[in-house]
Amino acid sequence: MWFFKKRKSDQELQNNPFYKEGNLLVVYLKCDRCGEYFRSHLRIGYDFINDYDNAATPYKIDKVYVGSKCPNKIHLLASFSASYKVKSVSLEGGKFITKEEYERMIQEKKEEEK
Repeated sequence: MWFFKKRKSDQELQNNPFYKEGNLLVVYLKCDRCGEYFRSHLRIGYDFINDYDNAATPYKIDKVYVGSKCPNKIHLLASFSASYKVKSVSLEGGKFITKEEYERMIQEKKEEEK
């Protein structure tokens, strides 16, 4: 029974910030400069780049995010095994956050608008 899923610790978040949701990997980010939050859905088989030079990590992600509050660029670079397990991940210009932190921020924003 999966009623209570374990929250990711800071160390787990740095090693594997991706949440698997069906055929998607979801990552949550926060801008270092302005504090804007991001949620990115990465479709398996579509958003991934084939890395033919490295057989150990045949897939990779190379994405740049720019928010609406500031011109800061957040660069996500990650490599994956053939079964889409994270082998390495790096993030410049931002930091990884948990799904719970992102949802809490969205809820607070909705309450402020009321």
